[in-house]
Amino acid sequence: MAIGPEVRLQDFAGGAMLYDSSRAGNAAPGWLDVNWWAKRGAVQAVSEGRGSTFLIEADGRSLVLRHYRRGGLMAKLSADRYWWHGAERTRSFREWHLLYHLHRAGLPVPMPVAAAYRHEGSSYSADLLVQRIAEVRSLAEAIRSEPLPLERWVAIGRWIRHLHERGVCHADLNAHNILLGEHVDAVWFIDFDRGTLRGPGWWSDANLARLHRSLEKISSGLDAERFSTADWQALLDSYFAAAPRPEPLPATRSR
Repeated sequence: MAIGPEVRLQDFAGGAMLYDSSRAGNAAPGWLDVNWWAKRGAVQAVSEGRGSTFLIEADGRSLVLRHYRRGGLMAKLSADRYWWHGAERTRSFREWHLLYHLHRAGLPVPMPVAAAYRHEGSSYSADLLVQRIAEVRSLAEAIRSEPLPLERWVAIGRWIRHLHERGVCHADLNAHNILLGEHVDAVWFIDFDRGTLRGPGWWSDANLARLHRSLEKISSGLDAERFSTADWQALLDSYFAAAPRPEPLPATRSR
């Protein structure tokens, strides 16, 4: 898919950086290094998960920097190194490009700012910088706090459908990667690592099944009203409701 003239590629010693010059015209490789921000007192908080996520507040900007880290058994072999197969196949560049096209299509995803990789020998490490979405909490946090109105579940189902109708397959659609704002229809999706654009297929059902497992796991041991059969049915009813189908984005992978 075509990208605009605002997208720039900058080589630096040991790697390269991809960035949107309309959002960060003064971007430098240090922007993708948490230590660079830490020396400027700009790192606000850190959370550990599949990746290492850092909240950055500097010069009126509110950003999220993620360092890609492995999960599962592979993490025992290498915490944050991946096999090198070329710049365009790095985790950071692929996710940046996907977010770039989804954001331009008007879908509720973070605005990508910059991505970088650092290549050494047969492996590389990677980082991604996006605009922070303000005043939100994850769906996981929300259901741990209080029961959600059915309108919330309706909105979540509708937005998942919008993603799927555009061919967006989220590789890890779970309650931690869905963010909710104050307004009932305010829903965002984050962490598109390994996400793809696909033609119609079973993957959309697999996305829903993965989300359902996540919600059941999180709500286990909580009051029954935190996540009920009615909640899930409201999400599904909204998802499967008849609606005009938008033109899908060109698929990068079919299945």
